[in-house]
Amino acid sequence: MQAVSVELGLLSLPKNKTFLVTILSFISFVAVSYLFGIDSMTTTIFLLIVSIVLLISSVDFFIDGAKGLARKLGIAEVIIGLTIVSVGTSLPEILVTSASAIDSATNPGAADLAFGSIFGSILSQITLILGIVVLTTSVKVHPNWFKRDGMLMLACLILVGIMSMTESGLTRTEGAILVLIYLGYVYYLLSNRNKLAEDEGGESNVQEAITWSSVSYSMMLILGLYFALFSAQKLVELASELALAANVPHAIIGTTVSGIGTSLPELTIAIMAAKKSEGVAIGTLIGSNITDPTLSIGLAALIAPMTMTGAGVDMLMYLIFPSTVVGVLVALVFMRTDYEFKKWEGGVLIAVYGVFLVLMEMYRRGLF
Repeated sequence: MQAVSVELGLLSLPKNKTFLVTILSFISFVAVSYLFGIDSMTTTIFLLIVSIVLLISSVDFFIDGAKGLARKLGIAEVIIGLTIVSVGTSLPEILVTSASAIDSATNPGAADLAFGSIFGSILSQITLILGIVVLTTSVKVHPNWFKRDGMLMLACLILVGIMSMTESGLTRTEGAILVLIYLGYVYYLLSNRNKLAEDEGGESNVQEAITWSSVSYSMMLILGLYFALFSAQKLVELASELALAANVPHAIIGTTVSGIGTSLPELTIAIMAAKKSEGVAIGTLIGSNITDPTLSIGLAALIAPMTMTGAGVDMLMYLIFPSTVVGVLVALVFMRTDYEFKKWEGGVLIAVYGVFLVLMEMYRRGLF
């Protein structure tokens, strides 16, 4: 017997748990900021945590609206996953890097935060987050995830690194090139959507028990984007304040706090997907890691050319970027062996991230 689908209207939005978390996080941030300001370290850290929660919940709200509206319009499920979800889960990185680009004119460390956020997000997703997912269950991978998406992910990462090394940053022209690469990738996916659906599992015929009206999905898009923009801007400001107060380089804050925090949507989606569909979890992470070094950082460079500080270049280009490349290579090697991630490999990936954190702390203390 087929389940009956119930469609909810705009007035039912307050019943949505993600909506409630988003609204409560926003109210908490505004209230604490107004009552206590950001003069103390404790308040700054609290607001930083709240801004990350708000960023994650608002992006989740945005993705729900985008996927639902796409289904209403009759767009194929595989295209929703490879395009809307990929961009949606990378929206925090897009917003953080764009906000950093805007601030870079008055805040020299903002560019370090932008690059640190991108490299940190890629590294945390492909080692820490992928490792956590694999520890929960062994995941088989379709060969196309490695041959097509995995190789493109590595190529895009190396390209951004080479571009960044030439002039200690990115120009608008380089940003345009990166964005065009991403658009070309999306065009390929759209042009081959039928073949991809046939080769990689086809469409989902599962009908959701509860759906929303088109107006409700549109409101999810609008509200999700607004709160995501707000929280991303606050995250950049608070991360900068925290870096200055603790005498920690912007690159470290961007790589750890912002990098991991903005990767939590991928972690949630990947863990849920790993338990339901082979390969989808890996595709989610790799798809996001193609978006980050192309669309995310490319759009930021188009907004304003970004130049890293001298200290940022040393840390980002000689420690963080090489570590990210190593992390990606280790993940690709594991992916290629039998086209399956085994649980023990998840532990190795987490250990790789742990070694990276130790190296970061050693660098900060001037031990090398």
